Formats: sequence, structure tokens, C-alpha cells
Amino acid sequence: PQQLAERYADLAASHSEALRQREEREWHNARLRQENARLRLENRRLRRENRCLFRQALLGPGPDKPPADPGEEAEALRAQLGQLQEKHRRALRHLRRCRAAGGPEASEAEDGELDDLLLEEDEQP
Repeated sequence: PQQLAERYADLAASHSEALRQREEREWHNARLRQENARLRLENRRLRRENRCLFRQALLGPGPDKPPADPGEEAEALRAQLGQLQEKHRRALRHLRRCRAAGGPEASEAEDGELDDLLLEEDEQP
């Protein structure tokens, strides 16, 4: 009888602890669900804001802003083109070095496409 009473007390304590842990998990899960819902709403808001900003950037200045000077815009585009061409040249030089060294970048690139790019680079003044 003594052992049974001790065993029963141990089982009751284990059961109580399991119930407490379950309640704690449920409370924690509820908090996480609330936080998840809040983050989803924030994410939606940020996506809308991002789309709006992107749309504004594509459409250019609104009717309340004066249109940009075409000469200034052309100059800015030329500068951007120059920067992109320089990045392209650096990337091709890097690929050429990797190919010469037999690095992993060279094996990932498609050889035909890389050859075409390198030939184009060599033909440019």
C-alpha cells in the first residue's frame, strides 16, 4: 500500500506538471500567433508602400513637380551606363581569371555564353 501511494503521488505530480507545461505551451503559441498576425499586417503594409514607391519611381515626377530637364536626365543615364559598363568589364575580368585558375565560378558559367561575352569584350574599343 505504501508503494502504491507513493507511485500514485508521483503520477499525480507528473500529471500536474504535464498539464502546467501544456498550458504554458498553449499560452506561448497564442502569443506567437498574435505576433505572427501583427507581422503579416506589417508585411502587407510594407509591400503596399513598396509598390507605391516603385510605381512613383517608374512614372516619374507627379503633376505638381516640374518635369526633369531632358539634358540632365540624359547625362544621368549616360553616367549610369558608364558605371554599369565598368561593372560588366570587372565581372568579365574576374570570370576570365577564374577560368584561367579553373575555379568553381568558371565551371558554373555556361562556357558558350562566357566565350561570347569575352569575345564581345575583346572586340570593344
